[in-house]
Parts: sequence; structure tokens; C-alpha cells
Amino acid sequence: MDEIAVSTVVYLPPEEIYEFLVDFPRYADYSKHLRDVRQSGDGSPGTRYALYFSWWKLTYTAESKVTDVTPPTRIDWTITKDVHAVGRWRVEELDDLPAEAPSDADTACRVFFEVEYDADSVSAGDIDLPRFVSLGWVIDKLRPVLQKEAERIVERIVADIEGRPRRVELTVHSKPGS
Repeated sequence: MDEIAVSTVVYLPPEEIYEFLVDFPRYADYSKHLRDVRQSGDGSPGTRYALYFSWWKLTYTAESKVTDVTPPTRIDWTITKDVHAVGRWRVEELDDLPAEAPSDADTACRVFFEVEYDADSVSAGDIDLPRFVSLGWVIDKLRPVLQKEAERIVERIVADIEGRPRRVELTVHSKPGS
């Protein structure tokens, strides 16, 4: 399994962060490659999403489902078509404000975006590839794009959720062997 995990500190209470994160269709506004999101449900377990991606000469619709929620600290999901992938948003309230906290901050949380996926679970028939392009080549090229996309989404969400732009320090977490 490959893993993508990024986190950053957000200066809001966990309840406000959670309410923002559960509004998944908004994510298309933050992503370079996610073109549209269609939702069926209210964000609770069982809610389904169709995510329309476009990258290079490829377009793909991922289908996902919310599998569990623990307000205000966690949203779990799985991809339900073509690739074995699971992910989550986690919100951990910090005991103390970081030294670099804005002067008006009175609470802080570390927000994690984590995805685990098995690139080998995708077969060439699942994706409409251009002629003479191998699935292996696409997967090798896509890995750094996915990491960058995760970072971009988290950075843009922080600016929107806090209501002001600021330099966002991202921590990229990796699992041994990833």
C-alpha cells in the first residue's frame, strides 16, 4: 500500500473544522485536477460521491463512500470502484498554541489528510489510456502529482476555513516503505 499523508495546524475549534471538512463537494474549488463532485447523501456514513478528475490526457470518475464519522474528529471514506483506497480526515485539538500562532488565536488543531491506496489494484481496463501508454507509466507519473494535490488542497482549505491567507506549514508524513 502507498500512503499520502499531510497535516497542518488550523487555528479554530475542532467543531468548526469538522463542519467545514464534511462539506466535501466544495473540494473541487481547491483542487487543480478535481473538476466536479456529485454528492448523494448528507455527509454521514453511506454518503456517496462521484469525483470527476482530469490530468494530462486522462479523465476519470472515482466513486467513494463515507464509511464512518466521529464528529468532530474524524471522517473515514473508501473508494468503491477500480482501485483499493481508503482515507480519512482527522482533527486533533492541541493542548497548547504553537509559538507561531496568530495573536488572535485561542485554540489550535492539527488537521490530517491521509490516503492509503494500492496502485497494483488498478488494471489497464479500468482506465481509458491513450494509445501506446502503459498503466505502469501512468502510475509512476501520478504518484508525485497525488502528493502535490494533497498538499495544495490542505493549503487552500486552511486559507478558506480561517478566513484569511497565511503561510501554511505542511508536514508530509510517510510510512516506512512508502
